[in-house]
Amino acid sequence: MIRLERQIDNLSGVFNWLSAIAVLFMMLITCADVVLRFFRHPVPGTYEIVGLMGTVGVSFALAHTTANKGHIMVEFLTRRMPEKVQFIIAAAGELLSAVLFGIIARQSVLYALDLKRTGEVSLTVGIPIYPFVFGIAIGCLLVCLVLLKDLYRSLKRVAQ
Repeated sequence: MIRLERQIDNLSGVFNWLSAIAVLFMMLITCADVVLRFFRHPVPGTYEIVGLMGTVGVSFALAHTTANKGHIMVEFLTRRMPEKVQFIIAAAGELLSAVLFGIIARQSVLYALDLKRTGEVSLTVGIPIYPFVFGIAIGCLLVCLVLLKDLYRSLKRVAQ
């Protein structure tokens, strides 16, 4: 199980790097567009490209952020409870979150397949949209795996 946990952590780290590259690309294309507008030659479809890269930036960073507990948590009530109760509440939250992200991943796959079937593309540049929706599904599925790993750890603590 430890090897699987390590693989999930490594995979979330790889996707975090891909997210960082997407954000870097967003920054570079925006700067290039601003500079080239000065010379009356803007980059066509910058708004669309930045929006599509934004989906990659956000969805691929979710798993790493979840693994590192980088999200906001409100724990002023649970902090005063016994440790076992805290672990039970954490496990319940992780289970519900894993189910939610699993549903989001499934619905994203269905939506991406529909976009692929209909041939939906961006308006200006004509970039197919479905690969980015598949990226959202992959990011949510990875978050689901991280949450299930955390759920396993929480349940081990409750059992002790």
